Amino acid sequence: MKSVLILSFSNLKSDARVTRQINFIKDYYQVTVFCFDAYPNQNGFQALIVKPTNLTLLRKIFCAIFLLLGQYRIAYQLLYNYGKYVTDLKKKNFNLIIANDAETLPLAFEISNFKSKIFFDAHEYAPRQFEDRLYWRVFFQRFTTHLCKKYIPLVDGMSTINNGIAKEYEKRFGIKPTIITNAAAYFKLEPRQIENYPIRLVHHGIFNISRRPELMLDLFHTLNENFSLDLIYMLPANSSKKTKTYFEDFKIRASKNARIKVLPALKSSDIVSVLNKNYDIGIILVPPVNFNYENGLPNKLFDCIQARMAMAVGPLREIAHITSKYEIGIVSKDFTSSSMAQELNRLTIADVMAFKKNAQVAAQEMNAEVNREIFLEALRRII
Repeated sequence: MKSVLILSFSNLKSDARVTRQINFIKDYYQVTVFCFDAYPNQNGFQALIVKPTNLTLLRKIFCAIFLLLGQYRIAYQLLYNYGKYVTDLKKKNFNLIIANDAETLPLAFEISNFKSKIFFDAHEYAPRQFEDRLYWRVFFQRFTTHLCKKYIPLVDGMSTINNGIAKEYEKRFGIKPTIITNAAAYFKLEPRQIENYPIRLVHHGIFNISRRPELMLDLFHTLNENFSLDLIYMLPANSSKKTKTYFEDFKIRASKNARIKVLPALKSSDIVSVLNKNYDIGIILVPPVNFNYENGLPNKLFDCIQARMAMAVGPLREIAHITSKYEIGIVSKDFTSSSMAQELNRLTIADVMAFKKNAQVAAQEMNAEVNREIFLEALRRII
């Protein structure tokens, strides 16, 4: 059996994409995963759990200096101090290394020493990942673009999440990625019946200030009494002090409306069943403050589809296309809460149930099982 190393600077407990990636291949390859954390007693792969680099104040200062000077090799070693693992990983002679996100590419090539095939999975369009944030543009945009220019032309294969991002990678770096969406596993479910009002709205995911979560609270200034909203948020442990403070203020503001609840995160394996049993419409109202949001196609959309829910989304290109194509919900005219409220206020229970029934077709056509075959074929082509 051929051996595969999956590199991910993330926690598998909250990284659904990498977890699906492991499940796609673990029956066909001997899999080792380099990550920050994982659920215990995982079957089918070996987890090499490492601690994230401790970025002390002094380390941050030196890192900032080297980033500004364009000394990217030194900056990378300061940011991702995992060189001590390279020697042992080299000895394993992996047939394939799957590098998740651009920051793992230098480590992948160092371990490979051009002996292993390398497959790059881009979860975002890396050169513009946080372009809405000044500090990222100043310190990290040139660095991330450098990693892409240096390493992407050398990889043996590549995938990303949708057509918009794939086209940008092909245009800039000359490689055409395979499309592997963030679709959840297929669930054989029936839509939850709506017996009476309120129609239950839900939004779930990582709490992030740049996604303007307050817009969903502002909905209730003009949203009629036919709706309630649950916000199921995960606040990452490494969130900034500013984000943590904002989240506490956000929860206080939400608590002032009896129709809104802020709830703790769900275990990833429970999300679809919980959504199916309790909710009717998934809401995604995220302004396109950067390229990746504009072209986003997040896990939460596919979770809601598998849960046989309707969707209420802003006019983000990829999300709106799927919502309209399968007739599974409404698309607001712009990214304001008033525009979304206007569309929601028109809905009846019968409208929502029709959207939920249409989600059956979407669930059958867009799921992890379909992606699994695409992913396996992409790997077979290179090893």
